[in-house]
Amino acid sequence: MKRFKLFIITVLSSITLVFSQNFDDALRYSQLFYGGTARFMSMGGAFTALGGDISALNQNPAGLGLFRSSEISVTPQLFHIKTTSDFNGLNTDFLYNFNLNQAGMVANIINRKGESGLLSLNFGYTYTMKSNLNQNGLIKGISNNSSMADYWADISYGYYKEQLYDNVADADLAYWAGLIDTLPGYSREYGSIFWYYGDSAFADYGQTVRRLISTDGSTSDHSFAIGGNYSNKIYFGLTLGISRIYYVSHYEHLETAGEVTPYGFDNFNYALHYENTGTGFSVKLGAIFRPTETFRIGLAFHSPTLYRIDEYVHDNITSNFTDGENRKYENNPSRYNYALTTPFRALAGVAAQIGKIGLVSADYEFVDYTAARFSQTGDGYDYSEKNLAIKNSLRRVSNIRLGAEMRYNHLYLRGGYGYYGKTFAQGDINQNLDYSTFSVGTGFREQNVFVDFGFTRQINSQKYVLYQSSAGNAISNLSIGKNMFTLTFGYKFGY
Repeated sequence: MKRFKLFIITVLSSITLVFSQNFDDALRYSQLFYGGTARFMSMGGAFTALGGDISALNQNPAGLGLFRSSEISVTPQLFHIKTTSDFNGLNTDFLYNFNLNQAGMVANIINRKGESGLLSLNFGYTYTMKSNLNQNGLIKGISNNSSMADYWADISYGYYKEQLYDNVADADLAYWAGLIDTLPGYSREYGSIFWYYGDSAFADYGQTVRRLISTDGSTSDHSFAIGGNYSNKIYFGLTLGISRIYYVSHYEHLETAGEVTPYGFDNFNYALHYENTGTGFSVKLGAIFRPTETFRIGLAFHSPTLYRIDEYVHDNITSNFTDGENRKYENNPSRYNYALTTPFRALAGVAAQIGKIGLVSADYEFVDYTAARFSQTGDGYDYSEKNLAIKNSLRRVSNIRLGAEMRYNHLYLRGGYGYYGKTFAQGDINQNLDYSTFSVGTGFREQNVFVDFGFTRQINSQKYVLYQSSAGNAISNLSIGKNMFTLTFGYKFGY
């Protein structure tokens, strides 16, 4: 039994209930889906070889060299996300969010006529929302084989009750709330209230489990770029990026007793609040080669982003009993400071012009998520185990994006597709988690003015772990659909 407990504790140390930094945080701030203008979004973001759009500053800065005039644009977006959970029953929640997805400008520095030499040099700036992290979720169902109290009993194994706060602070809350206690005759082994703290050979479950999940925030970039055109054959560019993280996560886990109320237990509510803010810096290099008038090849390299992150964590618990006794405890807020280095990215793309009626493009992107690393920023904390967890839990990924545009006079019709590969390693509960995007759009351009509209739908399915314990696991299947309605207004100078 003790060996089994030790095994369970080892497993639990890797799941997302751990307060401080883990591989989910590393992935959240490393993964991106390339927001941008409505044209960029509606063509699936396949612009590595295409260029000519201000969003290319964040993907392949060589695309800046294809601009023939200065311009300014702004892109508001309506974001909608629907989350459906399956945990012994279906539940659905949704959220709307209105945001600024992109705003920027391009300015001509050099603009020469001719066929050889440096024909143009452009400067560009853009703000881009890389990832929208807003989401609501509701998970609700009957649990017949375990409780989150069992999880707390498991992770308390090996500690005296006086040691719980310093080692497993959330389990310390559960102890004082009456949800766990030491087993009879043992001072460092624990049982949950559903097992009558070990006094019974059988557990009384059947309680209703409800978890409310709410996240808010985004990752975004301020990008400063320079790009040029050499002899209409080679386009080059460099981007310096300042990245921002703002992320707030809050969940409440409620369990309400059914017909059986062990020791008069009625319900408990555990709430965890988690905030991250940070700033990072990166460099992007790119080139586009134009061997023929109608064909382009694009290459780009994104350096790792070096983040410094401030973290705030706070949790509390409330328990209620049928005799009217109510208990409420909370931990002192914790603050952490650390650094995160995201993995590099390598991109390649091709694009072809089809006369004057349209174009097609395709992108390939390689990202090694196992290379993400945490590091200390002065407190001397050893992140080696967390970095090993990243290496063992994530994988190298290939992403593919396709785009097409058809022109009829001043009207443009567009479509795109994106596939973002499986990020979790073989053997992980989410080893098959990938993402697909489908997009369409239209645009109107008349000399100096252009207006574009794009619709993008992103879908994925994944497993959400509420808790794991030696008594049983609580895992919900999630189906997530994101709808992004994007509108760009732009103006060209000196056209």
